[in-house]
This record gives sequence, structure tokens and C-alpha cells, in this order.
Amino acid sequence: MANKRDYYEVLGVPKDADEATLKKAYRQLAKKYHPDTNSGDAEAEAKFKEASEAYAILSDADKRRQYDQFGHAAFEGGAGGGAGFDGFNFNMGDMGDIFGDIFGDFFGGGRSRRNNNGPMRGANIRTGIRITFEEAVFGVEKEIELNLKDTCTKCNGSGAKAGTTKQTCTKCNGKGQVVYTQQSLFGMVRNVQTCPDCNGTGSIIKEKCPDCYGSGYITARKKIEVSIPAGIDDGQSIRIKGKGEPGTNGGERGDLLVEVNVSRHPMFQRQDTNIYSTMPISFVTAALGGTIRIKTVDGEVEYDVNPGTQTDSRVRLKNKGVPSLRNKNVRGDHYVTLVVQVPEKLNEEQKEALRNFDNAMKGIKPEDAPPEKKKKGKFGRS
Repeated sequence: MANKRDYYEVLGVPKDADEATLKKAYRQLAKKYHPDTNSGDAEAEAKFKEASEAYAILSDADKRRQYDQFGHAAFEGGAGGGAGFDGFNFNMGDMGDIFGDIFGDFFGGGRSRRNNNGPMRGANIRTGIRITFEEAVFGVEKEIELNLKDTCTKCNGSGAKAGTTKQTCTKCNGKGQVVYTQQSLFGMVRNVQTCPDCNGTGSIIKEKCPDCYGSGYITARKKIEVSIPAGIDDGQSIRIKGKGEPGTNGGERGDLLVEVNVSRHPMFQRQDTNIYSTMPISFVTAALGGTIRIKTVDGEVEYDVNPGTQTDSRVRLKNKGVPSLRNKNVRGDHYVTLVVQVPEKLNEEQKEALRNFDNAMKGIKPEDAPPEKKKKGKFGRS
């Protein structure tokens, strides 16, 4: 006994630890070192036994008082103990209760599990649809086609051949689960598993329906109407309830999730509920001002350009953006970047007019303007 570690040290808890703290500490150690998860590891098995011994003593109020007063000697032959788990009186049945209480579903003992034979909701189905930029802005009604499972009309969903019925599974007596017991370090442990004969349904089909092969469902091509709301963005999904996989044992159908893919627009870009575009304007319009027509998702609108507008100036067209999904009456804005175009090809008359304009801007009179430099030819002649 001299080489035994202090029980509080073994569990890693203070001497005033309450019952919940003790249980939590033991749970962590037991899961870490349990022989079932450390097969063949002698050191892990020793640590598991050490932790179990410590918890068995400290979780018992009377034994804990004796241990606090006399230490390990309390469970040796002299101070008030008997034989058992390395020197103290140990009841395997009591520890089995502790074991079941702590591990519950982890090892399948002491607690009931959900019956798989009950109604279960069907799985969701995912599909995609592509729409235009304008359709995403204003919303649209679309029709999609996909394969969906439906109740077999031949057997009315039973899966059994016409004139026959399902039979209660004799292995699980219709429960869909079977209970196994196995011997552990601390007694018998219950382990609940899905019935292997009926796969958890609780029923056996001796003669399967020839149309659905016992599944109770057939697959058919169906058309589904999809209402796409105004303002939906690329990558968002629409949920259509009850159009997914059928449930089992009377469970409801899953949902159909339609992911929306929005095609790119050659002119517009979108960010949240705002739209962005670029509009070229002439040098004269930028300098003198004037009315231009800007394309929007609502059609063309007129806009008055202020004189002296610089290139890359941004104008805002209020409420010409994308409607909000939450409130279709609230729309974003359309931001237009004005880009001043510089003419690339000019005739001599146009060039002369620009030179006069440039001289006028510099305050140079026409008669004082320097003569135009002529380009030299290939052999240095003008």
C-alpha cells in the first residue's frame, strides 16, 4: 500500500471536490484509459483501474470520510477494511451502477436509446438553377424537372407484394432494436444496436413488390414550379417544403433546396443591393456639361452632367439598384462611373481647333501662337 498514489491526485481534483467534479474527472480518465479503446495496453489498463478505485472510494461518503481520516490504511486489514480491490471491500454490483451512470450511451449501458422504428423525416434534396441578372433583380417563376420518389401505387407504400403483408420481425419483436449484454470489468453492460434482420424497421417483407422492389417508393420525373423572389443573389438557395426524399415509418418528406446561379451581365456588376456600371462621355460633354442617357435595369434614364466633370467621377441614381429580399419596396442604388473619352483619330481641322483651344486656355492670342512644327520626312526634308 505504501506505493499507492493519493486518490485525489489520481483524479486530479482538490480535497474539497464535490460529487459532480469527481464524476467529471473520472469520466475523462475512464474514457481515455478504458481497455476497450486501448486494447493490449497494460499501462492504460493499470491507470483505468487506479482511477476506478479512486472514484469508487471518493464517491462513497462513508469511505471518503475513512480515507480522509486514515488514508489508504483505512482499507487495510487493521483500520477497518476487508479484502477486495487491492485491499478494500469492493462491490462489483455497486461499481456497475456507477459505471452505467457515468458512461450511459458511450458504452451502451444503463440508458435507453431512441427507437429507430419511429417516424423519421426524409432527407433534403439539392439541385441548381441558372437565371439572368435581370431575373435575379426582379424575380421570376421557373420550372425545373428532376427525379423524385413517390409512393408506389402497386403496394401503397408497404413494399409488400399485392395480397401479402409485412411481418413483425421475430428477432426484435417489431422494436427495430436488439439488446446485447456483455461482461466488463464492472459487471454486465447493456449494448443496444439496430436489428440486423429488419435494419431497424421492425418488419420483414417476405414477398417484395415487383414495382418498387420492397422500398415502397418509385422514382418518377416531375416538374416543380420555383418562385424566385426579387433581389436574390448568386449562390443563395430557395427551400421548397415537402419536395425532398420521403420519410420512413410515417415521417414527413424532406425539403427541396434549389441553389440559384446568376449569370454575369456584360455591363452591370452587383454588390449587395447596389449596382455598378461605367459610362463613357465625350470631352466636350465633360467640359461644357450636357444631358446623357444612362442604361439601368429599369431602362434608360436621362442625367445632366455638370460642366467641368472629371474622368472617373461617380454619380448616384437613387433607387435604381436591387430590391431587398426582406422588403421588395426597398431598393439599392445604381452607381455610374463617368469616363471621359479622348479622341484617337483627328483630322487637320479638328487638330487646329484643339490647338486654338489649348492656346486660349494658356492666354495666347492666335497671332502670337508659335508656328506649327511640321514632321520631317525620311530624308530630313519637310
